[in-house]
Amino acid sequence: MNEETVAKKRSWRPSRRGLGLLGAGVFLLASLAAGYTGSWIQNRNGGELSTSTQKQVISSESNLISQIAKDVGPSVVSVNVTSAAAASAEDSFFGRSLGEAESAGTGFIVSADGVIVTNRHVVPAGTTKVNVVLSDGTKLTNVSVIGRTNDSDSLDIAFLKVNDKQGKTLTPAKLGDSSKMQVGDKVVAIGNALGQFQNTVTSGIISGYGRDVEAGDSSGSGVTEQLQDLFQTDAAINQGNSGGPLVNINGEVIGINTAVAGDAQNIGFSIPINDVTSMIKSVLAKGKLERPYLGVRYISITDDYATTKNLPTKRGAFVLDSADSVVAGSPAASAGIKPGDIITKVNGKTIDENNSLSTVLGRLSVDEKVTLTIIRDGKTQDISVTLAAAPQS
Repeated sequence: MNEETVAKKRSWRPSRRGLGLLGAGVFLLASLAAGYTGSWIQNRNGGELSTSTQKQVISSESNLISQIAKDVGPSVVSVNVTSAAAASAEDSFFGRSLGEAESAGTGFIVSADGVIVTNRHVVPAGTTKVNVVLSDGTKLTNVSVIGRTNDSDSLDIAFLKVNDKQGKTLTPAKLGDSSKMQVGDKVVAIGNALGQFQNTVTSGIISGYGRDVEAGDSSGSGVTEQLQDLFQTDAAINQGNSGGPLVNINGEVIGINTAVAGDAQNIGFSIPINDVTSMIKSVLAKGKLERPYLGVRYISITDDYATTKNLPTKRGAFVLDSADSVVAGSPAASAGIKPGDIITKVNGKTIDENNSLSTVLGRLSVDEKVTLTIIRDGKTQDISVTLAAAPQS
């Protein structure tokens, strides 16, 4: 069992197929210069921006986005999936043959030998066949699923491997530092919109961060996923865009697009790349997916929860007061974590609304020894824990 937050969030519909982003800083200086010039001229003209200056600013931004698309595009792939169709109760009773279902998403290349990152829901359990289409239209059919995070994992991530490149050169995407992104920063997304419009480019800004949502399949299956610590963006993300990169103006991947608000416009969510970096390194080094695992069921503490439970702190991870909240045989159990403990820090990193326990642990490595700061019976103490690999689903 993975760490999972029990608190329910407002339901959002995930973009159940893939998307991507591109970026380059070639035109950044020109863009900034145009912006500064426009502001200077605007002040000189009593606050009115001349038509020629407006055109210059618009042109500079368009050139920047165009260059991002050209630079990052070769790293973005469309992911086509064949899987066993889900069985209904009636089908199962009568023994009917269900056949196969087809879906599509997006991914991005992280190594020249063909490792690709996408979303778990793009290649779900039951996937029987995967192929990817490169930006130049080349279809690569010998593709396997290296691994995917557990369904209860707050990180909706899977890894693919191209086993036969057919003589093609694969271009890895550049990974950025998502912790440097601020609200209002420009971002670009590229993806397989609606599963048929390959390498669609959209742009927008970071609208917020630290978002927690409950994402449900747009098919109405009733299956939901708890997703945590996400970027919110107004860059258009559509069905088919899941698994693609969100990119900054330097052409670096800073997020992985994973969900959209089904009843709103221009509200999309992306997993910060820093939450996935350790997994990427592990896959590239070991050829398999290993997720750091503690083994507790908890709820993220809010002001209301702290008041209701009369807790000594308003932030942290409250280990549920139940017999199964600390998984038997897990690192948490071996370290002596108990139901009712409050984990407030991991290696000095505070657990709060912007950094959930699972998010902080996800940035660490399997077999890494960490120090948990906990509150037990009103007293603060440090406990040493060695993280293990999460059980596979």
